[in-house]
Amino acid sequence: MGTLKANLRKVLKKVTQNSDYKIYFNPSCGTARNTLALLREANIEPQIIEYLKNHPSRADLAALAKQMGGARPLLREKEALADELGLKQADDEAILDAIAKHPILLNRPVVVSPKGVKVCRPAELVKSII
Repeated sequence: MGTLKANLRKVLKKVTQNSDYKIYFNPSCGTARNTLALLREANIEPQIIEYLKNHPSRADLAALAKQMGGARPLLREKEALADELGLKQADDEAILDAIAKHPILLNRPVVVSPKGVKVCRPAELVKSII
């Protein structure tokens, strides 16, 4: 029983240490599911933010964009709404405003780690920030 408790403490400690990780997640997205699986394989249990249910604030999006060097990587350009809103040529401010208003425009999955922020498409890109 003592060994089991010791192992449980180690696991809980690892999970606690990984509280610096977040994933902006859409459960319908295979790439997002694969990225989460890669994090879990690395013994990382991130905070999961289902951004279509819990929309990130404009300030949160701006902070992500700042860490990424701009808002363009956050934009899901393939989304028809991006065309309708004319976002392909838009500046960062317009992109952030649009994503804040229409979270479906957020490219996914976005992973936040102590090593940085990255849109993980393909999923294997997450390995560079874990």
